[in-house]
Amino acid sequence: MPDQPVPVPVERLGFEMPPVHTDPADERAHRKERLAGALRLLGWLGYEDGVAGHVSARDPEFEDCYWVNPFGRAFAALTAADLLLVDGDGRVLQGERRVNELAFAVHAAVHRERPGVVAVVRTQAPYGRALAALGELLAPISQEACAFYEDHALLDEFAGAEDASRIGRALGPYKALILRNRGLLTVGGSVDAAVWWFIAAERAAQVQLIARAAGKPVLIDHHSALATRERFGSDLAAWVNYQPLRHSGDTPVASTS
Repeated sequence: MPDQPVPVPVERLGFEMPPVHTDPADERAHRKERLAGALRLLGWLGYEDGVAGHVSARDPEFEDCYWVNPFGRAFAALTAADLLLVDGDGRVLQGERRVNELAFAVHAAVHRERPGVVAVVRTQAPYGRALAALGELLAPISQEACAFYEDHALLDEFAGAEDASRIGRALGPYKALILRNRGLLTVGGSVDAAVWWFIAAERAAQVQLIARAAGKPVLIDHHSALATRERFGSDLAAWVNYQPLRHSGDTPVASTS
């Protein structure tokens, strides 16, 4: 019989990790490329409703300045060149179109409350909005939902964009916020992580609503939910989970920059 193949040494196996940039210009270009790609993906997924919805990324060099999608442009066709650089007061510093100042104020408030956050996602998705209409948190009923276990909050009163500071404070130290009667907001230490958390929260909300419609979901116990969150709830785990979506030939994410 032939000899059994020898295992490949672990150090020879490829595994993608988040890139590290020492030059702010390189980091800026990277964040803009990922932000534009994320917007196209969210548009492809249908997480867009008219002019509502923004994803913002902190500039790596300029204090209280953020890259964001322009007002009134569809997500699906946006490129890095279309993005606006906006200061915390909603004034456009670079770009050729207006920004939705009222909606962006929420992003600015979150960025100011959480200086370690790179990206904020606040857009429209059906199941997150349905769960928000119920005024409920994500329940630990699946492995994926456990990533948010005791790591997201509910703002249990209707808060419009004019309540930006209150929304920023309500997020606290968590990765996600459910805005009652409005929907989901997520943050991350990278664009990729923040967008993955939004997609994951939307999918967890979908499963929760389906399970409730079918019967009484069985909750994962506290100890197991915490252990699962520790394994799958980090920004690195989110970044890794996002890469198949970013690289998929079925999505427009990598088609243009």
